[in-house]
Amino acid sequence: MEKSQRILSREGLGLGEGLPLQVSSGGIEDLRRDIQRLMDMEAIRLSKHVYFRALDCANWAELETVLHPDLHVHYIGGGYEFKLDGAQAFIAAMTQAFHKRAAASHHAVHPEIRMISDTEATGVWYLRDHFWHLDHKHCTQGAALYWDRYEKVEGRWVIRETRYERVYQFDESVEGLPEPSAHYLARAGGEPPG
Repeated sequence: MEKSQRILSREGLGLGEGLPLQVSSGGIEDLRRDIQRLMDMEAIRLSKHVYFRALDCANWAELETVLHPDLHVHYIGGGYEFKLDGAQAFIAAMTQAFHKRAAASHHAVHPEIRMISDTEATGVWYLRDHFWHLDHKHCTQGAALYWDRYEKVEGRWVIRETRYERVYQFDESVEGLPEPSAHYLARAGGEPPG
């Protein structure tokens, strides 16, 4: 894997400024457009929140509702690079990771949503995550910057492209790892691969 030389800034991520965030000087119709833009930004935030919750809870049907069928994914981590195309391929890959012997927690904060048009937007999110592989007694934790492209399809905002690059990542083996006293994926996740 080639190490990224990208600067993790809006410009380095290839994201523009988007439409201006200011109140229109026109009449009621302009005000309605302004309010719709704010509602769209909230809908985008909700879509990304559903994305993380659905991953952590192995809720594949709900995850599919926030993904564009032609989704593009590209993740760069401490020792991996993951790329694929298509919502169905992404969900299939995630079922292999979020299973009964895994535990995960993803927290995305500081959304920077930029409207490009009435049907296109971009977003940058700061991720903090933990992922436990219970059978392997291994934990990955760290932070990453996600940057997404969203599209409004039939009145609904979906993730068209999602990427992240790690800001930092720690991988650790944990001997004597206790079994969790609460473990949602144990009942909601599928069987581990292999």
